[in-house]
Amino acid sequence: MQKRLEQLPKLAQDALKENKKYFANLKKRTPKNLDYVMQDLHDKEFAKTDCLDCGNCCKTTSPIFTVKDIERISKHLKMKVTDFINQFLERDADDFMVLKTSPCTFLDESDNTCFIYDVRPKACSEYPHTDRRKFIQITDLTVANTFVCPATYNIVENLKKVIPYEYNEKKRRK
Repeated sequence: MQKRLEQLPKLAQDALKENKKYFANLKKRTPKNLDYVMQDLHDKEFAKTDCLDCGNCCKTTSPIFTVKDIERISKHLKMKVTDFINQFLERDADDFMVLKTSPCTFLDESDNTCFIYDVRPKACSEYPHTDRRKFIQITDLTVANTFVCPATYNIVENLKKVIPYEYNEKKRRK
């Protein structure tokens, strides 16, 4: 897995232009069954992928913490909300609450487990968002996640095989 993680940024960068063009084209002519296709690709990928073997998302990025996340986690840690925010969070350039540090404060790097797994932020529980309804709305996020998550990279590559670019070009010309 370590070798794959080292190769991932270059693989994602090499595919970046193609992926952006692919998704721009897909947005113009979105197949009605796209969410079902994505759910199937997601399920197949995660049937063979164990996130505990990787943990790259927890090591390199921060989830967005909603007010509900902050309240839930603070309660779990028996902390006041303001103390939790002051100790762990900051506002990013987009005005979202994110972790101050990377890797995630709550990650046990020895086995990639999460100390707050049962109460983790919604963004963590839904990551990498490849099985989300209305998937077409988050293609930019998905392309960004190909740089972080090997499973997302694989899902996008498989999507391009299931719904090839040529399919979209033919539909658009009709």
